Amino acid sequence: MSHPYLAPVIDLVRKAGQAILPHWRTDVQVHEKADASPVTAADMAAHHLLADGLRALDAAIPVLSEEDCELGLGERSAWTRWWLVDPLDGTKEFIAGSEEFTVNVALIEQGRVLFGVVGIPANGRCYYGGADFGAWRAEADGAAQPLRVRQHPAEGFTVVASRRHSSPAQEHLLDGLRQRFGELVLANVGSSLKLCLLAEGAADCYPRLAPTSQWDTAAAQGVLEGAGGEVLDVAGAVLTYEARESYLNPSFLALPRNAEWRDELIGLANR
Repeated sequence: MSHPYLAPVIDLVRKAGQAILPHWRTDVQVHEKADASPVTAADMAAHHLLADGLRALDAAIPVLSEEDCELGLGERSAWTRWWLVDPLDGTKEFIAGSEEFTVNVALIEQGRVLFGVVGIPANGRCYYGGADFGAWRAEADGAAQPLRVRQHPAEGFTVVASRRHSSPAQEHLLDGLRQRFGELVLANVGSSLKLCLLAEGAADCYPRLAPTSQWDTAAAQGVLEGAGGEVLDVAGAVLTYEARESYLNPSFLALPRNAEWRDELIGLANR
């Protein structure tokens, strides 16, 4: 089972990556947005390509992009289906010359992710999936393989962490996991690749008790859900994307669905 818009969105995400690459590892000019986050010509090039392409695909579906998000709650509350786009996730990694930046596009319906596509411009890899469709990782040559979360830790319990964002609550949670599982393996990776690591069975959980925005997580959440994972708030409810005043997500926990240590993780997040 698939979605008729999935293949054209994968194509758009790849084209957006190609629009980004000429700006990568160059003396790109960095501007500061109102929230003090950086934006570059690469962000804007990908934004325009995706916004135009998604509207051409279906003019009836609104587009909400990080680079065009000054839309009132009244307008957004009327949407039942919409595109949620981060044209360049990991701008700081991009500026630093890292390969860990992505292009994220998700189709949202009634607050839930129908499917998401995460492209990695630096190597041409693309992750895509949704809860009703499964999940795959496609290489630059188009060769694709299905993804599945791992239900049981490998040699060590692997926690995905951000090298740029942490919090005292997150460090406390990690200490609790060490008491439960012993010494942890910490996988540090940038952008939405954190959720993709879980989806391909390379990690066991990703606790995020520090701020993220809706466009940071939606596409990769679709991939993870397609691979048998879930993203929960700290009360144990599925992370959703209904219109609200702020674009910030609550703290969340990403993990395999029905993991035997699920309740323990939720408990640690609430201590």
